[in-house]
Amino acid sequence: MATKHTAKTVPTAIAPETLISSVENPKRRRDAEYLLALFRELTGMEPRVWGSSMIGFGQYHYRYDSGHEGDTFLVGFAPRKAESVVYLMGYISDQPDYAALLERLGPHRMGKSCLYIRDVEKIDADVLGELVRRSVADLKTRYPDHAI
Repeated sequence: MATKHTAKTVPTAIAPETLISSVENPKRRRDAEYLLALFRELTGMEPRVWGSSMIGFGQYHYRYDSGHEGDTFLVGFAPRKAESVVYLMGYISDQPDYAALLERLGPHRMGKSCLYIRDVEKIDADVLGELVRRSVADLKTRYPDHAI
């Protein structure tokens, strides 16, 4: 039986613009403003601040085979001190041309579902847009009754 888990990362009443205006580094703040506009355009969704520092678009309810379940955003980003982090929650790494897309993206590093970008201006916005669209589409396919 799964253990009851209380999520720490939940939607807040903080406006994304308020979070972004509090970013001290002017470059990180500009990158966050750019990502906010880009993600709005790509998703057609309004952003919400999740936890203390993540800006997410959409929402879905997930349940793992282990029984662990929760709610999180479909796609999002966080302006961090050293770099911007883009959260690609879909299982797009399973797609055959995923590596080729990342090669065309520009300077970055990749975790399991986190894309780390030091300089958004050096990233190919079309490729980033394709990654975001695929991530959202994958989640809406995997969780058709639980993704909004």
